Amino acid sequence: MALKVELKPKERIIIGDAVITNDDSRTRLYIEGSSPILREKDIIRPNEADTPCKKLYVILQLMYLAKDPREHHQNYFDQVSQIQSAAPSTATHFDAINQEILNDKYYKALKEAQKLIQYEEGLLSNA
Repeated sequence: MALKVELKPKERIIIGDAVITNDDSRTRLYIEGSSPILREKDIIRPNEADTPCKKLYVILQLMYLAKDPREHHQNYFDQVSQIQSAAPSTATHFDAINQEILNDKYYKALKEAQKLIQYEEGLLSNA
């Protein structure tokens, strides 16, 4: 079954290693295959990663889009170590993220990382 994606005017989407930009009108795409897909709303650009958990999310994006995600594992584990040293209460989030990585479910790991970013926002607002 194809994935149906509706793009707003000027919205971007990454499919595999290609960035696709919509024109001036809404567009509906039906995508078949197993290429990684990221909608613009799910992307954090490196220059927007202004917190440790957002930096981790960027690394996970790279892992998801990479032909060989292992290229980014060391950066991922270094970032996890830094975050957990500063906020040990994040451990349950990393359990969920790591489980998805172990199952080669990088998109689901990204979704778990979004929950981690929300948790981080709560921690920072209470600091």
